[in-house]
Amino acid sequence: MGRVTERRRVIRIRDGAVSSRPDTLVAEEPLEIRLNGKPLAITMRTPGDDFALAAGFLVSEGVLGSADELANIVYCAGATRGGEAETGGGGNSYNVVDVRLADGVVVPDLTLERNVYTTSSCGLCGKASLDAVRTTARWRLDDAPDPAVRLTPETLAALPDRLRAAQRVFDRTGGLHAAALFTADGELLDVREDVGRHNAVDKIVGRALQDGRLPLSSGVLMVSGRASFELAQKAVMAGIPVLAAVSAPSSLAVDLAAETGLTLVGFLRGRSMNVYAGAHRLALDPAAAAG
Repeated sequence: MGRVTERRRVIRIRDGAVSSRPDTLVAEEPLEIRLNGKPLAITMRTPGDDFALAAGFLVSEGVLGSADELANIVYCAGATRGGEAETGGGGNSYNVVDVRLADGVVVPDLTLERNVYTTSSCGLCGKASLDAVRTTARWRLDDAPDPAVRLTPETLAALPDRLRAAQRVFDRTGGLHAAALFTADGELLDVREDVGRHNAVDKIVGRALQDGRLPLSSGVLMVSGRASFELAQKAVMAGIPVLAAVSAPSSLAVDLAAETGLTLVGFLRGRSMNVYAGAHRLALDPAAAAG
């Protein structure tokens, strides 16, 4: 399997002083995801948790929803690209995985769905994207087994620091996004890092699927960076009721949250935050919230 980090020599300039030194960089490599032997998607990712990433991706695609629908995931030995073997000896490249569904699980036609709702820049209208997620999601957030998920602003305010403290590879590279799953009380359940924040979320969701924990109906998903439509979609598809981000959401992410009942919090920095949808899950002073 590829390394999470790599070393490169750089020219360092500090206050006019020039020196040469090695620097630690986050690794970025392509991962091809195949479904029952057929190519499905390619994503640029940080190697590691590849099986979880593939499983989480298929949850967000509406293909998987429970562990018993998954037969296995394997690296493809001697995988080829462009007619040439990726590895000299026909061994594993660790850049191609094949997801096999359990017997009886229908493989859907993903062509339309993927173009509609997995790429926020696909050029299709927002309504089509929202409709695709709403009709494909297996769990309704407002029908979750634990509808009484309630968070205080103080709990939310503590999440960014807890996420940052758990980012081990970021400390060495400064070049990774992260996603973390918390309880409503702020307990850290899982954290994953990747060059792509969407991959980090897929790794969280995929691990939960493999462990038989979907839907994550009592979870709080915290992400570094902004809250795009794609991340909101992944939260909804995994049954996660709360998505919080340190930066801004997109307009389509807010629309999706409002339509599905997702609690969406942005600009979560220190004790400040904006609640864009789903304020009913926050323990707020009624008079202040109404104002």
